Amino acid sequence: MNQTIIKMSMVTALCVLGTNAMAGGDIAEKIVELKTEKPKMKINGNMTVDYLVLPGSVESVGEMFSEGIFYGRLRSNTFYWDWDVEKEGKRKDNRNMGVGGNILFKTGVLNGFSATFGYYGSLNPGFFRMAKDEVQYAKAGKDTFSRYKVKTSGHYGLYSMAQMYMEYHNETVDIRAGRQLFESVFTASNDTKMIPNSFDGVSMGVGVAPKTKARVAWFGKQKLRDHENSHDVITFKDENGESWNNNDDSAVHKGLSYAKFVAAGEDTDHDLFIADLKTKYIKNLVAKLSYLQVPGVVKDVVAEAYYKIPFENGWALRPGIRYFYQMDDGGGAVAGYTNLTGKTATGYDAGVANSLDSNLFAARADILMPNKKGFFRLGYSKVADKADIVAPWRGFPTGGFTRAMGQYNWYANTETFLIRGVYKFTPKLKASLRYAIQNFDNAKDNVQADSTVWNLDAWYNFTDRFQMKARLGIANADDDIAKSLGGVKDDVSYTEYRLEFNYLF
Repeated sequence: MNQTIIKMSMVTALCVLGTNAMAGGDIAEKIVELKTEKPKMKINGNMTVDYLVLPGSVESVGEMFSEGIFYGRLRSNTFYWDWDVEKEGKRKDNRNMGVGGNILFKTGVLNGFSATFGYYGSLNPGFFRMAKDEVQYAKAGKDTFSRYKVKTSGHYGLYSMAQMYMEYHNETVDIRAGRQLFESVFTASNDTKMIPNSFDGVSMGVGVAPKTKARVAWFGKQKLRDHENSHDVITFKDENGESWNNNDDSAVHKGLSYAKFVAAGEDTDHDLFIADLKTKYIKNLVAKLSYLQVPGVVKDVVAEAYYKIPFENGWALRPGIRYFYQMDDGGGAVAGYTNLTGKTATGYDAGVANSLDSNLFAARADILMPNKKGFFRLGYSKVADKADIVAPWRGFPTGGFTRAMGQYNWYANTETFLIRGVYKFTPKLKASLRYAIQNFDNAKDNVQADSTVWNLDAWYNFTDRFQMKARLGIANADDDIAKSLGGVKDDVSYTEYRLEFNYLF
């Protein structure tokens, strides 16, 4: 605990000292006064929220609280997952439902200082959830409750203070210390269920030049969406071998387990460092450079750029690229000859036994409609035939390019093509249709068979506070490949249904 406090203090001190040499503007939010006739928040397409009304400046500590603002969100999420082929002990049709929401409080701003507290909860109605001895089968709906809590206490329900941080911001800098959401190419709140993915630590954003922003962050813990308490940022399983009490993200590298770190003489508690730079200095160009390191495990560098070419008729073309470069920092020796599943990396290069070195290239071309009515997208990604990409922080490496919902297409030597269309039919109704073709490596035993995936999403706004979202997902695995390889690869075809309601107050 003392080490964590020292680290946070050091990072905070460095952040404050660094602001003297920087100018511009970052994620510091515009202060506006509360107007009760307008919504205080709006829901984005990815189900996160933007704050339209924020507390103003105050003159005392007492006024920080008396002039603060409460934000409320009631929501329900219902999931039904239908496997084409069930498998005893591994796959079973499942259903889950979460009903709850969150209350968030932002204090007034005193000399640039403020605080945010967000308490989240999810209840699970007995008529639409898995039996307590079948929670391991839950798929998309697993984040509406805590499997670990059901296993250890026998109780459903999920409650967490998912946001709790102090903040200092002005026109130049924004510093946050505590449990917070952090959106980046590596990390995301991914708030599509009941409780967001959040991080414990310190972050700073600062303007370093016109239309150019830089951020740095240190996080000592992560709290995934189905956890009530924080845990390590990368270690799979705990000292008791419990999978659901540490980083059990669906994309976690299970070869980086507690037992393997101990066997290698390495620490099981890790730090997560992130830095990124984003510029819009050149008209119509957005360029980003990002860096991540989990010392003793892995380092990443990501470069991406998006350029908008407008036409006189109101349409526009926006090509984009992303290059993800992963460097081993000791994690390869810990994981041994395993892939993301934690099983033997059969079919992988022998170098995977002692290295996480790898890379990923992605490209896309968007055709933007006039008046923001929608867009068409063609996307492509290819992962090097080296190690799998390590990314258990909900910022998906292929996100925005080729990732279909519920899919992890960053195994080694995976190639994916995607086509997507988004259209706003009326001011109240918007829909999105995605089709992905995923070509996995058939020589790799512990990687799924090739598949195609359809995702259909629809959003309907009853009012500016009340929204419904429905989703249909259909995945078809290449059963011929599974059979030709003697059953080594399972048929993981499925149909998924989701229905979500959100009300903001």
